[in-house]
Amino acid sequence: IEHNADLILREIGVEIRDDAESLDILREAGADVSGERVRFDPGFCRNIITASAPSEFKQHARNPANTVTLGGANTVLAPGWGPPFIHNIDEGRRYATIEDFQNLIKICHSLPEYHHSGGVICEPVDLPANKRHFDMLASHFRYSDRAVFGALIGAERAQDSVDMARIIFGAEFVANNVCLYAVANSNAPLVWDSAMTGALKVYARNNQAVAVTPWTLAGAMSPCTGAGTLAQVLAEALAGLALAQLVNPGAPCLMGSFASTISMQSGAPTFGTPESAHLVLVAGQLARRLGVPFHTVGALTSSKVPDGQAMEEGTWGLMMSVLAGANFINHAGGWLEGGLVHGFEKAVMDADLCGKVAAFAQGLDLSEKALALDAIREVGPGAHFLASAHTHANFETAFF
Repeated sequence: IEHNADLILREIGVEIRDDAESLDILREAGADVSGERVRFDPGFCRNIITASAPSEFKQHARNPANTVTLGGANTVLAPGWGPPFIHNIDEGRRYATIEDFQNLIKICHSLPEYHHSGGVICEPVDLPANKRHFDMLASHFRYSDRAVFGALIGAERAQDSVDMARIIFGAEFVANNVCLYAVANSNAPLVWDSAMTGALKVYARNNQAVAVTPWTLAGAMSPCTGAGTLAQVLAEALAGLALAQLVNPGAPCLMGSFASTISMQSGAPTFGTPESAHLVLVAGQLARRLGVPFHTVGALTSSKVPDGQAMEEGTWGLMMSVLAGANFINHAGGWLEGGLVHGFEKAVMDADLCGKVAAFAQGLDLSEKALALDAIREVGPGAHFLASAHTHANFETAFF
C-alpha cells in the first residue's frame, strides 16, 4: 500500500486548487508542479514528515485537568461533528439552532466518557453562515472547559479561531502550546482545495494541531476495494502532511482517515461494515509507520433513530477504531442518519459505549491484588466469593 501510494503521487499526483501559495511552497521544496497538478518523487513526502512532525503532543483545555495527550497509547473520544439537524424522542428531527448547540455541549460536558468538547456538534442554522463560527467557539469556551476544535473551512475562519484562543489562553501561551484542534479533509479523489489548505496553513503556522484526513466513501470517491482505497488515502494524507511540515517544520499534525463504503444498489453511505473495519485497522498501522498520531471516526450509523441498527453499527465502528490504536476518535457519540443528525439520546447511549470501550482498552490487570490468590485460598473449593475479604475490599471498583 505504501509503494502504491508513492506510485500514485509520482504518476498521477494531486491537484491543489485555487491556492497559488501552496503550489509555490511545494515547488520550492522540489515537487513537480504543472498548473495545479503536483507530483512527488517516491519518499519525498514521507521524508519531510518524518524529519519534523511530532509523534506525541498535548492539547490544552481551559481547565488544565482536561488537557489531553495526542499520540502514543492515548485515545481521545469526541462527540459527533457537523450535522445540520438534531433528533430527540420528544420533537423528532428538525433543523438545529444555537440553543440546541449549547444544550448538546452541556450534555456532553456532563458525560465524563467524552474527553473533548468537539467542534460543530450541530450546525446552528438560525445564525448567519458567515459568522456562526464565532458563536460556536464562544459557546464551547463558555459551557465546557475541555479541549476544543477550531473552525475548519477557510483561512479566515481558522485565523478567527486562533484569535479567540488567544483571548482565552493568552497570545504567548497559544504561540507555544496546542490549544485548538482542526481537521483538513481532502476532496477525494486526489484534490486539496483552498478552503482546506488555507485552514491547514493557518493552524500549522500558529503551532495548532491539524488532522490531515482524506474523506472517502469507497466505490464513489475511491476504488471499491480496500487496498485501492487505502493507497489513495495514504497518498492524499502524505501530500497534506508534507505541506503542513513545509509551512512550519515541527507543526503538530495527525494522519487521519474517514473511509467507509457505499451501497452498490443505491449509492447511499454505509457504516459498520467489515470493509470499513479493514480500512481503519490498516490506516492505523500506516499512521504508526509514518510516526504521527492517528485520527479517525467512531460510532457511525445510517439509522435515522437511536435503535438497534444505530447501536450495532456504531459499536462496530467505535470498537474497530479503538483496536486500530486511534489517538483521536471524532464522532464517538450522537451520530445518526449518515452524519446529517445529532441525536440527543444517541449521544448519551454512545457515552455509555465509550465508557465500556475505554475500560476494555485498559487491558487485563495483572497486579497482585487482581491475581487474587489470597481470595482463592480463603474461599477454597465449593464455596462462594460474595462474602470474602477480597470482594468486600474491591467490589466498588471491580467492574464497569
